[in-house]
Amino acid sequence: MRFLPAALVIAVLPLAACKPEPEILDSRSPDPMASQLANAAPVELPPSIKASVSMRCQPGNALIFAEFFDGDKQVTVRTEANGTRTVLKAPTAGEPFVAEGGYKLTGDAKNATVELPGKGTLTCKA
Repeated sequence: MRFLPAALVIAVLPLAACKPEPEILDSRSPDPMASQLANAAPVELPPSIKASVSMRCQPGNALIFAEFFDGDKQVTVRTEANGTRTVLKAPTAGEPFVAEGGYKLTGDAKNATVELPGKGTLTCKA
């Protein structure tokens, strides 16, 4: 009888030395840019289109196509339906949208005054 408790202690003693958590093995190398990514500034997504309109403009009954973006700081303008887009930007919301080459748009998706190179100033309505 004395032998049974001693054998039990000897059998359980090695198990008591084990850690209850499993050992985690990771074969991947550590990310060399992990600290740079953790400290990086948040990424700002590009604005989404708020309104896409075609506008009839006077004088000359001209037609322009414009996309107004969320945040009210960017507009794209085309003079033809499948023409090249010109990106006009405003420094802050509410100010006129401008681009190099003499492009300027003041207003919103319903009423706007547009200055285009070679066409002058146009008053437009959606």
